[in-house]
Amino acid sequence: MASAVPLSDDGKIPGGLDFRTYQELKISIHRFLLDKIDLKKISAPDDASRSQIHALLQDVVARLKVPFSGADREQLALEIVSEVFGLGPLEPLMQDPSVTDILINGSREVYVERGGVLEETKVIFKDDAHLVRLVQRIVSAAGRRIDESSPMVDARLADGSRVNVILPPLAIDGPHLSIRRFGRHAVTENDLLANQTLTAPMVGLLQLAVAARLNIVISGGTGSGKTTLLNVLSGYISPKERIVTIEDSAELQLKQRHVVRLECRPPNADGKGAVQARQLVINSLRMRPNRIIVGEVRSEEALDMLQAMNTGHEGSLTTIHANSPRDSLVRLETMAMMANLNLAEKAIRKQIVSAISLVLQVARFSDGSRRVTHITEVTGMEGDVISLQDLFLFDRQRVSADGRTVGTFTATGIRPKFAEKLKAAGFDLPPKMFEQTSRSWS
Repeated sequence: MASAVPLSDDGKIPGGLDFRTYQELKISIHRFLLDKIDLKKISAPDDASRSQIHALLQDVVARLKVPFSGADREQLALEIVSEVFGLGPLEPLMQDPSVTDILINGSREVYVERGGVLEETKVIFKDDAHLVRLVQRIVSAAGRRIDESSPMVDARLADGSRVNVILPPLAIDGPHLSIRRFGRHAVTENDLLANQTLTAPMVGLLQLAVAARLNIVISGGTGSGKTTLLNVLSGYISPKERIVTIEDSAELQLKQRHVVRLECRPPNADGKGAVQARQLVINSLRMRPNRIIVGEVRSEEALDMLQAMNTGHEGSLTTIHANSPRDSLVRLETMAMMANLNLAEKAIRKQIVSAISLVLQVARFSDGSRRVTHITEVTGMEGDVISLQDLFLFDRQRVSADGRTVGTFTATGIRPKFAEKLKAAGFDLPPKMFEQTSRSWS
């Protein structure tokens, strides 16, 4: 990775530039370099190629109409050399803490997400071959391979960012690279409250639910904040408990020390050696976990997870892609049936009801804001249908003139059936927690 942005003694970026302008300046210099240097040398950097690029950069930086000192100009040149041999034109975006996603659609289109909103950048690559060389550098560092015979890959950067790549012929218009970044600082409940993701009474309920070892499913769409919320909830787990996490691509940021992190493994070049989430869930049961956290349930491991929740591993957490609490349970049922054990639908539903206590629905709105739209209790079955009751809701009402989502958080006034379980675990619900109230947020 490149060095940090060079700051002056008073903590400001040289030349009086703001952070964003400074990054744009580096991107402009990158674009100039694309037309001036032999990019093939970037694939195998040596002292000669570094010296060549550094000399060229010194000349470019000297022409900048920015009040940099000589030392600042030298530092800028050294920083860009480091970037050229790192992730090239993407390095300024990787340094920007406001960027959460980087989306490359071929060599001429690079988008980022800031604050939940997509925007196009000025970053370009010289051609598709340049982009492919960068991709190969990324995946080889992760011990993976990508070419025409294996044109899709998931990998992870050294900083934990998640990378997905797909090449032609599967990607018709050129190589596509997606990087999901994670903040340098873990999000806390205070951040969620400040961002109006949920309210203090909702946080209070979730603290008690996790501490009392209720099993919780977090449901939502892509980029809605499921993993972020899961990280916050995991912070309420006692440090005295042994936690086993299972992920397709490791991204959870648990604060406890006693955590065993397991990650799925894709097949090798010969199509062998894959380790699926279901195998890890089954193996985790032999590791004496107090809690099992499945980063995302997406296939037949759903059945093994439900069975684990029903056999002494209460307090487990997971996420699922779904648009509503009921949809999440339907998807859970469908995935459990993928295990091909010929279980009746009603039998699977009974396992779901017995295992799951709460479903949290999260959503991302058009302005980039994220909200916990439902805290829903699984109460039992009526005939063949799973019964649910909402405890807290967010009702989106309108979009303001400046594009902000305006809505109301509401406590439904229903006292949950699991209140007795909380009491048995030594937790008393505040008398006014479930009083029917509304609070408008925008």
